Amino acid sequence: MRYRILLASIGIMAAAVVAGCSQFALVNSQTYNNSDLSEYKTFRIVDPTMGKLPPGMEMVTYYNIAAAIREQMLERGYTESAASPLLINFAVTIHKEVTTEPALPPAPSGGPGLGPQVPPPPSGPGLGPAVSGPYYNGLYPYYIYTRQRYWNSARYANMQVVTGVYKEGVLTMDMVNIDTMTPLYSSSVATIIDSGNSQYRNLSSIAEAVAKLFSRFPVEIEPRYRGMH
Repeated sequence: MRYRILLASIGIMAAAVVAGCSQFALVNSQTYNNSDLSEYKTFRIVDPTMGKLPPGMEMVTYYNIAAAIREQMLERGYTESAASPLLINFAVTIHKEVTTEPALPPAPSGGPGLGPQVPPPPSGPGLGPAVSGPYYNGLYPYYIYTRQRYWNSARYANMQVVTGVYKEGVLTMDMVNIDTMTPLYSSSVATIIDSGNSQYRNLSSIAEAVAKLFSRFPVEIEPRYRGMH
């Protein structure tokens, strides 16, 4: 009996060690507007036709990210539907490659662990449209579906930007009620670009990154799917 208990304890410790050795780090996980994600039963994932892929991202990488997100949502009991009000948008942090980028000093910090408030990306001749999230130190999250369509800058002016997002290859996921343009949830994970060769990671690594992205998601995986990863 003691032998079996010892083996079980060793197995639990080994699983914990493996889980703790993930190459990906959760940067941010936050619910907005007191949203209850369990109230939603369906979801849909942003499509490239709704905007543009981040520069450098090929369709195969988009499909890998979308497939990993889809798996996480299905395992939580959601059903994919093109008519769903719950849109899952995502972004990858990239370099802002423009020579005319103005030097903008950061605003004061909002508190421990929080980065400075940063302005939205500028638009105009030579800069292109302001299509994504705010930029900082030459980096910014490039959303497929323009975040400004549902992110009210005036309403969320007091929201602080987590500086950990401003690293090349950070994957950020937004969930938004597309009918009311209401932000519901956001999380970020670092990083899906291999710093050694600046290439996007493969399917298995992206699946691992997305699993980390959902690690603090307020709706848990259904019991039948637990322990499968």
